[in-house]
Amino acid sequence: MLGTLGKPQFPEQEKDPKFWNAWAQQTLNNALMLQKLNMNKANNLILFLGDGMGVPTVTAARILKGQMKGESGEETQLEMDKFPFVSLAKTYNTNAQVPDSAGTATAYLCGVKANEGTVGVSAAAVRSKCNTTEGNEVTSILKWAKDAGKSVGIVTTTRVNHATPSAAYAHCVDRDWYSDNEMPDEALQGGCKDIARQLFENIPNIDVIMGGGRKFMFPKNKTDVEYPDVAKHSGTRKDSRNLVQEWIDRMKDKRGHYVWNKKQLLSLNPNNVDYLLGLFEPSDLPYDLERNSETDPSLTEMVEVAIKILRKNPSGFYLLVEGGRIDHGHHEGKAKQALHEAVEMDRAIGRADLLTSVFDTLTVVTADHSHVFSFGGYTTRGNTIFGLAPMLSDVDQKPFTSILYGNGPGYKLVNGARENVSTINYRKSYFSYISFSSLAPCKIHNRI
Repeated sequence: MLGTLGKPQFPEQEKDPKFWNAWAQQTLNNALMLQKLNMNKANNLILFLGDGMGVPTVTAARILKGQMKGESGEETQLEMDKFPFVSLAKTYNTNAQVPDSAGTATAYLCGVKANEGTVGVSAAAVRSKCNTTEGNEVTSILKWAKDAGKSVGIVTTTRVNHATPSAAYAHCVDRDWYSDNEMPDEALQGGCKDIARQLFENIPNIDVIMGGGRKFMFPKNKTDVEYPDVAKHSGTRKDSRNLVQEWIDRMKDKRGHYVWNKKQLLSLNPNNVDYLLGLFEPSDLPYDLERNSETDPSLTEMVEVAIKILRKNPSGFYLLVEGGRIDHGHHEGKAKQALHEAVEMDRAIGRADLLTSVFDTLTVVTADHSHVFSFGGYTTRGNTIFGLAPMLSDVDQKPFTSILYGNGPGYKLVNGARENVSTINYRKSYFSYISFSSLAPCKIHNRI
């Protein structure tokens, strides 16, 4: 049972020191068992990337996962908590103390640190300078795996040509060049390619691609199949190419399938599919809390289909999975959205574990950076992670949420003073949690 404000509730057994001694002994025994190392050669590699999923996010998501099951939450285990090894990563860009998702993706996918805002190129490439691309391209682990005869896949809750996935296949000096529509004339005249085009041309036979970003694949003003009356969802390409149709034509004799909704995806028999392109939204996929469970696949569902297709290859597979909208929720100060995204990625990790074996599959879970996200305020055991702290601020004598941001859109003044959060619905899914200052824009991160 969850505790109420000021009245913590916890299992009766926790009052007994023997409970904690036994738990500690079991934890120690588990650690000692790790001396029996798994010396098998991994045939498969799955990399789960929680974008913006820093340590505070992991802790808050752990509590939320438990509370969603009616527990207090603090004692809950995330799937990654069950892994035998854990470490911390130090991140920065070659030109930035606080890195972005493009430069970090180049680092962990290509093994080379790079400038902020660039993907698949070394630090010799300068952001937005097309003429610095050639000769500075670096290759990714996805390309290495494909060259080794393995099947490869990308699954993301963002656009498939967003910063994280694009570093797996693209060489671009600007992460925002989603299609040629977003590129300056100078870059187009200089021969640089947009990221959507590179997705299909650089490594033309990526076995599984799933996520959003549909509009960047279609000619400008072509209406979207799902939102025909919404102009902002129409195609963006100025070169009039239909990249999806080109892919369909190329894969028609290779057991390739294109899908754009959940029903189509789940109706596939993975045994009869060798190549899959799934583009489920014009841009990013909806937050899991807002997802239409009838039409939009979850990250877990996409991961399951991907693994079932990729694992048919006796040479093994490589799969990149991004929980990308964790980051977006934090950007907007929407902690509820961000943390539910993290819990959904945890489900996907658990499903991947059930579909693979530790004897031939290496699974890595990591993040590329953190956010200025924190929670505290001396909350009691079992206090809802989205609730109020049990005391008033000693500055203005008003309540505050236990979740706080260092900057962002949540800083509001009412009649020259901080808004009294207890007078508004701070539990709604799209609520922007309190930030300390409105002076810093929400795009600023605090990364580990």
